[in-house]
Amino acid sequence: MDRLEGEHTLLRIFIGESDRWHGQPLYRAIVEMLRKEKIAGCTVLRGVMGYGANSILHTANLLRLSESLPVVIEVVDSRERIDAVLPKLDEMIGEGLVTMERVAVLRYAPKTRQGQ
Repeated sequence: MDRLEGEHTLLRIFIGESDRWHGQPLYRAIVEMLRKEKIAGCTVLRGVMGYGANSILHTANLLRLSESLPVVIEVVDSRERIDAVLPKLDEMIGEGLVTMERVAVLRYAPKTRQGQ
């Protein structure tokens, strides 16, 4: 994997934990697609509370169990590589929010073995 440095793109995808794509969790399907497309990196974050366009509150509170906690997938790569996967994401994401912004990458490198 090449090193990323300088200005790149951060894509954030806000979906629900229970969202599905072909029988599997949508967040997993998105990560697998991004990895297959050799996108530099992504992280899935599970939220403890949130709401979207329909204003339904989703929470991890035990007194109010949510059927679908918020999930955010953060993706970083060049604008060109992000643009290339947007049509696939558009097909996969039924409802949710997708944002994009420029970011300054300060460090991105694979972990090396000690002594190398």
